[in-house]
Amino acid sequence: MDIRLATAADLPQIHPVIERAYRGDAARAGWTFESDLLTGARTDLASLSAILDSPQDRLLIAIVDTIPIGCVQVTDKQDGTAYLGLLCIDPERQAAGLGRQLIAAAEDIAVRLFGATRMEMTVIDRRVELIAYYQRRGYILGAERRPFPIALDPPLEMVVLAKALAAPLHLR
Repeated sequence: MDIRLATAADLPQIHPVIERAYRGDAARAGWTFESDLLTGARTDLASLSAILDSPQDRLLIAIVDTIPIGCVQVTDKQDGTAYLGLLCIDPERQAAGLGRQLIAAAEDIAVRLFGATRMEMTVIDRRVELIAYYQRRGYILGAERRPFPIALDPPLEMVVLAKALAAPLHLR
């Protein structure tokens, strides 16, 4: 698997991967599905384009045999903190360590490009298996909770997980 920064030309190919990973019946085969909690599209091409246009964001894509199979977004939140989001691998390819590789690449980008010393993320509170996955990757579940960005009945909340990041080797 190769991991690189996404370009505008990648977006039409990576968008359906994101949707398969988070929504619909195919998503049930993987870790990232939210189909039991949410309906509708996870994102759209305009939102993905905005990520590419933002100086605070990087979108990394994972490619196997020239085909995008996953992605992760890294956002510079300033003050040494970066945010990891939109992590997904095509459901048919999950559970093979590919997500772990994307997380490592995101952490590396956060340190090298943004000077981050801490990575945080939010996960829907009801996704206990996903929270446990991130905890196995070194993320610590804190007490902070944030509102879900969409009003739902019953409401969902986001828990915050964080991890200290090591300085790049050339800075030690």
